[in-house]
Amino acid sequence: MSHADSAASPAAAPAASPAVSSAASPAAASAAASAVSPLPDTARPETLAVHPPHVEITGSRPLGVPLHQGHVFAFDSADALAEAFTSPDAFMYSRHGNPTVRTLENAVARLEGGAAGLSFASGMGAVNGVLHALLGSGGHVVAQTCLYGGTYAVLTDLATRWGVDVTYVSGTDPEEVRAALRPETRLLYLETIANPTTRVSDLPALAAVAGEAGIPVVVDNTFASPLLCRPLHHGADIVVHSATKYLAGHADVLGGMAVFKDPDLHRDVRRHTVEQGASTDPFAAWLTLRGMQTLSLRIARQCANAAELGARLEAHPAVAAVRHPALASHPDREIAERLLPDGGGGVISVDLAGGREAGRTFVEAVRVASLSVSLGDVKTLVMHPASTSHHQLDAEALAAAGIGPGTVRISVGIEHVEDLWTDLEQALEQAKAV
Repeated sequence: MSHADSAASPAAAPAASPAVSSAASPAAASAAASAVSPLPDTARPETLAVHPPHVEITGSRPLGVPLHQGHVFAFDSADALAEAFTSPDAFMYSRHGNPTVRTLENAVARLEGGAAGLSFASGMGAVNGVLHALLGSGGHVVAQTCLYGGTYAVLTDLATRWGVDVTYVSGTDPEEVRAALRPETRLLYLETIANPTTRVSDLPALAAVAGEAGIPVVVDNTFASPLLCRPLHHGADIVVHSATKYLAGHADVLGGMAVFKDPDLHRDVRRHTVEQGASTDPFAAWLTLRGMQTLSLRIARQCANAAELGARLEAHPAVAAVRHPALASHPDREIAERLLPDGGGGVISVDLAGGREAGRTFVEAVRVASLSVSLGDVKTLVMHPASTSHHQLDAEALAAAGIGPGTVRISVGIEHVEDLWTDLEQALEQAKAV
């Protein structure tokens, strides 16, 4: 019989669909009975191959978060599909919403103590989504001087194209923020722990000033994670994260998050960002959720390693200065004790006495650590910010941000601290020789 004859035979179609034999176990019979397919019994093999029966779970639940990789969802009525286009809770197209992505949004929002979350394809997707939603032509932003280079570049671009004016402040003086506010000010932008200098913003004091003026406060909490600080509890209105970093933690996913204190503000920003298209892939969301299960363990180890290494680095003759919030010498130690009681994070900023050449030698000499961008990974990473993450800044902007020619950033991982110190020490000896 030819394939065409087989496809045309009514008797052939039922045989292609698995049946439950009388010898099957009760559990197997229950599972098979929950398989749902809208196809008629007479469907041909070609059609059956395109429409596998969906298994609906009854009587149990998956222990892990299900991965809903499909990007489009079907409906039983035209009215339901039409309503899904305007409902933020419906799932009809993954750019608008996806069950796995929604689980991540809810999980991070709960960790941050927020009302709702929005997931993005990257940390810069989150930063751009929030800034573009809140700002317009001729607006004004107050931002701390030391920001991630990508954020600085976005604000500079908005200033050029939209006429958005930016006033930079230290991030520690509330009166400085009060003096910078204008009638056209649209937001105050801060980082909990600044990238890469580890300066700590006085969130409660600065947010109080902005709150008196009705100005929303946006805080990048990537360096701290919700385990060390919850900016919404200190007066912030929106928290952004590069989920690529500590939340995911394993150098295998790219993602961003924004969490909102007010559900109305969440809806306003979501309305803009859905059309921008920087949506999270469901598999990336699933990987981030898996990584978050060990966040508390990783953060504790990284904080402990960083504090120990920071103390040792301070005593090395090749080092001119070390900045980590857990060190007594940190310029914002008093603020860090209030905002970061459970640890100063896993990033150390080190100024090498030999300047740029010493920095270059150091980052190329490490062996346990890796010369790499990013941070928050289980592996220790080193980089030279002036030539990499903050290359967008000119010499004047670098100096204002506290980034010197010999500044190196160390993102401490979960390796044994003695192995890390042996590696850093030998790299410092080579840097000292240049």
